Amino acid sequence: MSAEAAPRLSHVGLYVHDVPVMIDFYTKVLGFVVSDGAEDGRITFLSRNPSDHHQVVLVRGRTTDTATPMVQQVSFNVETLANVQRAFRKVREAGCKVIDPRCHGNAWSVYFSDPEGNRIEMFCDTPWYVPQPLGYEIDLDKSEDELFRETEADCRGREGFKPMEEWRAEISKKIAAKLEA
Repeated sequence: MSAEAAPRLSHVGLYVHDVPVMIDFYTKVLGFVVSDGAEDGRITFLSRNPSDHHQVVLVRGRTTDTATPMVQQVSFNVETLANVQRAFRKVREAGCKVIDPRCHGNAWSVYFSDPEGNRIEMFCDTPWYVPQPLGYEIDLDKSEDELFRETEADCRGREGFKPMEEWRAEISKKIAAKLEA
């Protein structure tokens, strides 16, 4: 079993009113590239780093006025599946009311709420890429080996599957082209 990794802030999710305007801002002003997204435009993933599938997530559905910032979640990369499972056990033992273990194909996650209801994600990457958004419930009480095998089989069966290194090479080219422009 690996040592517990210190959580590393990874990405932020933002609820927004106008996804296209926000995509335009993040790509043109801040230099991000669209790394993935739903065909219906409800969620868009952006990155400037080929090691991170996304650093910013834009989600349609903001219901507050624009004077109030709205953060969807704070996400921490804990490096290994064992650490995701460890985080899952800790929040369960702490009696968190909302605990949602998920597989995204490209990551294993546990989402939970802090005492004031803020959404937190602890996750680690998998070695595979599948188009996003994707998320389904997983049993983090299973062994690491079992979760690894189940996730790999699921990912390989999905359209758009590729090893994460192949996806990173492709997004690296997009990011380089953006920097050259």
